[in-house]
Amino acid sequence: MGTFSFSRSESDPSAIRRKRDRRSFTNSDAPRLTVLCLLLAASGCQAPGPRAGATVSPSVGRPADPFDPVTMDPHAVDSAYPARMAEVALQSGGERLNGLLYVAAGAGPHPAVLLLHGNPGYERSLDLAQALRRAGYTVLFFDYRGNWGSGGTFSRTHALEDVHAALGWVRSGATARQFRIDSSRVALVGHSMGGWLALMVAAADARVICVSALDSRNLGAYGRMLRENRSADSARVLADDSLTAPGAPYRTEGRGAGLVAELKANAEDWDVTARARALSDRPILLIGATALDRVGARRVTALAWQTDHSFSDRRIDLARTVVGWLRSSCAL
Repeated sequence: MGTFSFSRSESDPSAIRRKRDRRSFTNSDAPRLTVLCLLLAASGCQAPGPRAGATVSPSVGRPADPFDPVTMDPHAVDSAYPARMAEVALQSGGERLNGLLYVAAGAGPHPAVLLLHGNPGYERSLDLAQALRRAGYTVLFFDYRGNWGSGGTFSRTHALEDVHAALGWVRSGATARQFRIDSSRVALVGHSMGGWLALMVAAADARVICVSALDSRNLGAYGRMLRENRSADSARVLADDSLTAPGAPYRTEGRGAGLVAELKANAEDWDVTARARALSDRPILLIGATALDRVGARRVTALAWQTDHSFSDRRIDLARTVVGWLRSSCAL
C-alpha cells in the first residue's frame, strides 16, 4: 500500500497530488476518503479471481482471451443483432433525462451497466462504455436533472433520485425487450461524484448486483468539513457559482450557495461509510476511491493508482480492470 494526499476541488480534478510510502493512506483534504484495503468484518480485501475457463495475467482481472474487448474490435459482426447506440430519454421527477444506450451485440439478454459521471461531468468515460459494450454489457449513460441539457434543476438530492429512476427504466419490461437487457443483472459504475451516487444507490437497492466507485468522494464527510471550515465553504460556493452561471453545465435553485447548503444539511445522511453494511454481501470495486474500512463491507477490491482524477494515463488499465472485475467478482 502507499500514502496518497489529495488537494483538489470537486470540480477541478487537475490539481490532484499524490505521494507514496509503504504503510498507509492519508488524506490531506479532509473530505477525501482514504483508499485502503478494507478491514473487513468477516474477511480481508479480496482481489478478483478469473472467470471460468480463463487464465489471468498479473494485471488485476485481466483475462488472456483471444479477443480482448478493451483493445480490439470484434472478430465478426452479428448482422442480426449488431452493436449500436441509441439516444434515449428517461423520466425522473417529471423531467426528461438525456441518455445514451450502448447496446451490446448478440441476441442477449445482456447484463446492464449504469455509468454515472461526476460533478459536473467533464470526464464522461465513454471510452469505458465502448469497452464494456464490446465485452457484452449494455451500458446506459445519462445526464442528471439540470445537467448538460437534461430537464429540471440540478441538486445532489435530485441526482440520487435520477439514478433510482434510471435503474427503474433499465429494468422495465419494455426497455428489456427492446434492447435485449437482462433486468436481473445490473451493475453501477461511477466516477467522482458518480462513484458516491453508485454506492449510495446500491446500498438502498439490494437488486444491484455489484458497484464500483472510481476516485470518488464521500460527500457526507465533505459536508461536515464545510460546516467547520469557512474558507473551504467560501471556495466551494465560488466553484459552484461558476458551474451554475448562465451557459454553464448546471441549472440550479440558489446557485452555489444553495448546493453548498444542501451538502451541509445532508452530511450525516450522505455519509457513505454508514451504508457499508448494506453492501456487505455484494462485490465492490474501489479504484483511488471511497474507503469503507472498519464498517462491515466484506467483498471489496481496493486499488490505488498513481494518476490524475480522470485516469488520463491509465484509461486502458481502467477499462481492463473494470471489465475483469465485472466478469470475475460480479460473475456478470
